[in-house]
Amino acid sequence: MAKPKTPKNRAKETIVRLGEEYPGSAKELCALVHDGPFQLLVATILSAQTTDERVNQVTPELFRRYPTASDLAAADPAEVEALIRPTGFFRNKTKSLLAMARALDERFDGKVPADMASLVSLPGVGRKTANVVLSVGFGLPGLPVDTHVGRLVRRLGLTAERDPVKVEMALNEVVPPDERGAFSLRLILHGRRVCQARRPRCEDCVLNDFCPSSRV
Repeated sequence: MAKPKTPKNRAKETIVRLGEEYPGSAKELCALVHDGPFQLLVATILSAQTTDERVNQVTPELFRRYPTASDLAAADPAEVEALIRPTGFFRNKTKSLLAMARALDERFDGKVPADMASLVSLPGVGRKTANVVLSVGFGLPGLPVDTHVGRLVRRLGLTAERDPVKVEMALNEVVPPDERGAFSLRLILHGRRVCQARRPRCEDCVLNDFCPSSRV
């Protein structure tokens, strides 16, 4: 096949090939174990600066003790800190979780809202977390940009932007809405397994025949 020359065409081919390499919906590809948007929101806040595996170790007991936003809003901060300590930055995360839960309880009747503006109005919730909740929790368009996503799309020549919000906006121009959540998660998986930061394994990459950064 002819090499795709434009960012839009490279994005199109990347979507197809990574979809074959890492099949599944955004919900199926998400490594955070959760049941519903509230649990997903909590788990995503906890996932900052730690691994999904570490989050999955602490959330079962956290969700058992505090199954709803109102339960978490009324929690003793010291108890929450003790539960989530293995995820790191546990004091700041506890403050974010309790403030987020209070805001849900007071402003949204305890339910997680399904729109970007409302989500980012919650304490501790930025665009990346909001996009995870939209795409994985609600099946809506949302493209979370983390370090893996940013690195891979720059290597692929889909954008030269470095600011996560600008990366997201650039990708939204070339990735169809219904593909965005799964595309982000596939890039993350590919970044962890193949296109690593220091030593990308270009020889094992399914994109190596058209990626501008390929060393093959």
